[in-house]
Amino acid sequence: MLPKPFSDLTNHLRHRLQQPLPGEAAHQTMASTARTKLGIRPNERTRRSAVLILFYPYQDSIYLPLILRPQYDGVHAGQMAFPGGRMERTDRDLTQTALREAQEEIGIRVQDVTVLGQLSELFIPPSNFFVQPVVGMLPGRPDFYPDPREVDAVVEVNLDTLLDDTIVGDSQIEVRGITVDAPYYAIDGHRVWGATAMMIAELLMVMK
Repeated sequence: MLPKPFSDLTNHLRHRLQQPLPGEAAHQTMASTARTKLGIRPNERTRRSAVLILFYPYQDSIYLPLILRPQYDGVHAGQMAFPGGRMERTDRDLTQTALREAQEEIGIRVQDVTVLGQLSELFIPPSNFFVQPVVGMLPGRPDFYPDPREVDAVVEVNLDTLLDDTIVGDSQIEVRGITVDAPYYAIDGHRVWGATAMMIAELLMVMK
């Protein structure tokens, strides 16, 4: 039997995700100026991807995992993110993409995941991707088996941390040689910014 606070949350999300979503109104609260300064818009080379926002109960609290990307020669190196990746031709839809990628990256069992719904699709200019956030739940804390090629660390985030307004900050960073203003969430010593922060903003607006 699921703990009542957890079942209340997942039931609320399942219902709320079928209603109109805040979308851009939520995204703009955590959008960096890179989105306008880079001047990249969706085009014929834009690809589709999906990430999994996965809730689970653990020790009388509710958690969700973020991953720390390894350092590599790419625009998202060393960033915090939700597990996910690009859609493959064999994926029947973006929900399957999110589940498959999460299984590959952090080792969860996709057959144990209950999908609750989706947040708003979001365009990511630096990598020229549309990303679809998929929201799901597990009945308990999973065993994580991160793929070292894709994941430096799995960071388990207590939902109470996300609900704390004091974790919101603002900074300047360099993206492709351009200095941009980037709002962020300070989580376990990491700064979560960019598309991941924008997805979190919409998630929190939907929850509240």
